[in-house]
Amino acid sequence: MTKSKLYIFISVACIIGFFYLFFKTYYSESFQIKFCFIKNMTGYSCPSCGTTRAILLFFKGEIMESIYSNPFGIILISIMTASPLWIIYDVLTNRETFYVVYHKIEQRFRQKRVAIILVVIVLLNWIFNLIKEA
Repeated sequence: MTKSKLYIFISVACIIGFFYLFFKTYYSESFQIKFCFIKNMTGYSCPSCGTTRAILLFFKGEIMESIYSNPFGIILISIMTASPLWIIYDVLTNRETFYVVYHKIEQRFRQKRVAIILVVIVLLNWIFNLIKEA
């Protein structure tokens, strides 16, 4: 993926994510769409179930409740906040530091050992979500 396509993709994804959080915050009673395919089909939570709730709790300053809801929420909001700022920095300074770091991280994630560790973390989070519901 080219630098400009990556920057546009990440920026648009973050903007959509922030709009979704805005609507969940201010129109939560009339905005009850559930996007989780796994939960809609099986009734069981997926590894990312509770991420939106975790982010909203984080913004309210309820950090421990946020982590309990889904630890991935803090990771996601960190990425959603840092990425656009980093991309703006790159564009304004005519650099490509985000692009370079993105590719280094992508290469690292493709290593078998790292990929296995990440899969285990996702599975553990999924088990955590299922136990919380029981």
